[in-house]
Amino acid sequence: MPRGTLEVILIGAKGLHDTDFFKKMDPYVILTYKTQEHISSVAKNAGSNPRWNESFLFTVADNVAELNLRLMDKDRFTRDDFLGETIIHLGPVLDEYSVPETCYNVVKNQNYCGEIRLALTFHPEGGYY
Repeated sequence: MPRGTLEVILIGAKGLHDTDFFKKMDPYVILTYKTQEHISSVAKNAGSNPRWNESFLFTVADNVAELNLRLMDKDRFTRDDFLGETIIHLGPVLDEYSVPETCYNVVKNQNYCGEIRLALTFHPEGGYY
């Protein structure tokens, strides 16, 4: 597996199942690659269609080929709600160095519960392809 830096551009989500009854959701995303973890900003009152437009970097140095994204709803007085997750297989971006903006299904308990949109770029160690 190549070594380098994976750039994840978190664009937004749509159609998330709303877990709040009296107000709009405040979604955020936990991005995990092996033991590396980043947390997006909270999209306050964004409801089911949040936008982040944030970039995150991960060091790729082993044979882990999956990126996990967990979508959460920030709650003030109770534990944050789990909205769903997606697992992205990184083979295409490691082979091609770039995956354009793409929508991935978000699932919870094997049920579809929205989509998350992101773009991926791999910067190999020692320079570009």
